[in-house]
Amino acid sequence: AEKATDKTNVHLSSDHERCPVEEVALVVPETDDPSLPVMTFRAWFLGLTSCVLLIFLNTFFTYRTQPLTISAILMQIAVLPIGKFMARTLPTTSHNLLGWSFSLNPGPFNIKEHVIITIFANCGVAYGGGDAYSIGAITVMKAYYKQSLSFICGLFIVLTTQILGYGWAGILRRYLVDPVDMWWPSNLAQVSLFRALHEKENKSKGLTRMKFFLVALGASFIYYALPGYLFPILTFFSWVCWAWPNSITAQQVGSGYHGLGVGAFTLDWAGISAYHGSPLVAPWSSILNVGVGFIMFIYIIVPVCYWKFNTFDARKFPIFSNQLFTTSGQKYDTTKILTPQFDLDIGAYNNYGKLYLSPLFALSIGSGFARFTATLTHVALFNGRDIWKQTWSAVNTTKLDIHGKLMQSYKKVPEWWFYILLAGSVAMSLLMSFVWKESVQLPWWGMLFAFALAFIVTLPIGVIQATTNQQPGYDIIGQFIIGYILPGKPIANLIFKIYGRISTVHALSFLADLKLGHYMKIPPRCMYTAQLVGTVVAGVVNLGVAWWMLESIQDICDIEGDHPNSPWTCPKYRVTFDASVIWGLIGPRRLFGPGGMYRNLVWLFLIGAVLPVPVWALSKIFPNKKWIPLINIPVISYGFAGMPPATPTNIASWLVTGTIFNYFVFNYHKRWWQKYNYVLSAALDAGTAFMGVLLFFALQNAGHDLKWWGTEVDHCPLASCPTAPGIKAKGCPGF
Repeated sequence: AEKATDKTNVHLSSDHERCPVEEVALVVPETDDPSLPVMTFRAWFLGLTSCVLLIFLNTFFTYRTQPLTISAILMQIAVLPIGKFMARTLPTTSHNLLGWSFSLNPGPFNIKEHVIITIFANCGVAYGGGDAYSIGAITVMKAYYKQSLSFICGLFIVLTTQILGYGWAGILRRYLVDPVDMWWPSNLAQVSLFRALHEKENKSKGLTRMKFFLVALGASFIYYALPGYLFPILTFFSWVCWAWPNSITAQQVGSGYHGLGVGAFTLDWAGISAYHGSPLVAPWSSILNVGVGFIMFIYIIVPVCYWKFNTFDARKFPIFSNQLFTTSGQKYDTTKILTPQFDLDIGAYNNYGKLYLSPLFALSIGSGFARFTATLTHVALFNGRDIWKQTWSAVNTTKLDIHGKLMQSYKKVPEWWFYILLAGSVAMSLLMSFVWKESVQLPWWGMLFAFALAFIVTLPIGVIQATTNQQPGYDIIGQFIIGYILPGKPIANLIFKIYGRISTVHALSFLADLKLGHYMKIPPRCMYTAQLVGTVVAGVVNLGVAWWMLESIQDICDIEGDHPNSPWTCPKYRVTFDASVIWGLIGPRRLFGPGGMYRNLVWLFLIGAVLPVPVWALSKIFPNKKWIPLINIPVISYGFAGMPPATPTNIASWLVTGTIFNYFVFNYHKRWWQKYNYVLSAALDAGTAFMGVLLFFALQNAGHDLKWWGTEVDHCPLASCPTAPGIKAKGCPGF
């Protein structure tokens, strides 16, 4: 294991500079022990095992009707007793290999080994979790479009996407990891958990963090049996529908699953944290911004557009749905407009008719237009000067807090190490566009365009995420642009999105891990090794498991085939397929161009670019008003991001929970918050994941499903009904 070159930073000096971010100063330890071994045999063995196990489970679950993402926290807890057992039982004999001396057991299992194992495990989550879009694209190509795709081509797609993101992360470290203001709030939950698991505490002042964690873990584990199996109605508690069982409008307003969710709530932690992450981790300013955007969108914009102005023929369709529709309100059959080469058959499209979206879906797409330009403008105005200075300043002249000073004891990773990875992934991607050009549809210049887009947007989006814990997406923008350039080619649209957007997602995941290593004082070269090896291993296993399932499960992802009751309905990838139809097959010109039904939404590009300007101007005019710079237009627009598949109830419950803990508890019970807040977040995640895995393998996978009133998710059958005269839908009055 690499050790520090200077051991003077083991203890703090009296004149050290604390991190100016209060949450970091309260949670992150300000000491370091450079003598602790890091890349031990235990770390390699447990790290790779955790990575492989998590990627297998997450890939497996993502195809299910009720997908489950298992976070790295599960392995973070599970490996601790195993690591301590290995420290007690493995031989301590030293071995020599090619002049390198090592021992299987260099001493007690320590916190830095534990962090490295978690870094490996995080690679297993990044691939199999919510942003596993490379596998999603391959699934769409094979399962939905029935395309013959070679395994080698699939491997190129998976690995180059992730390594490209790793290259971006290495280049952007100086902007998104080193500065003290880039604090990555989500890491504080893991830091707090590490400390709870390893540090000894004063037992006379209430429960220790470890005991509190175990109590909360047990409670979360037991409780999740209710929403996870026995009483799923707790996930979407829509009491308004019970009060007005025969009213379409009341159910559209009150349904937590198919409507606006007014009055609905969830008592399911998985539902609360499903789309915006743990609300206990998000800063209060971020929660407030998201709340403003959510209220504006769900309670003002959508109702006015639907009931007052019937915008986009809204009443012909459900108010909330991710399905695609014909002008008569029926589901759109894309097979009728597709050629054998997976291109748009223009004649068939003209005969079949135009494609329509539900009103909330259409407005959510429009919000994505505004969010993209608002992100660029906001970061340019509020962070542009600092980024410019950082560009022209040597890294060692950057202002350092205590954590940065302690990390100076370790050798840095040369930037050219990342350039090699970046160049290699670019070269392999271009090679793929030539060798498998018929499969991927995207030409070499399209690849280069995707790389340029990713390079431009990774930094501004990273600044937002590193300070607010929210990640404004630009999926829509990438697909919008390439859809105009290459209309009628859905596969090309998918591939462009992978390289132009998902490489950014993984770059930000890598950067978050680098900041975690920074807080926990892990030598940077150890971090580089763990992330790179974990990336390659996770990518290979991810594709292998997905390929096996796609080849061996009959009618996978096909809910209308010979097995309508199959549990393998792929809800996440249905959204991916729909996006490829909207932006690739039909194309933005037909939907958003002149004469298109949704052409007026394009104005939101301009509106989003302008909105941050008055906020910035006011912050300069009134510099003493510290709350003005906290108004974050991209994060406000994030209040209605991801809907669908996220529901208003998911976001509303996230806002309420975050307000309780990060406003009231933080301000009025700060000592409790400092000691327990992030530990509670980790315990809720872990308990839910453990019970979710147990329920699946013990009951659900064996077909032991319950059927009673409490297992129906919503009880709002009329919420999906259209309200326009003459439009009939199954299950609605008059059908």
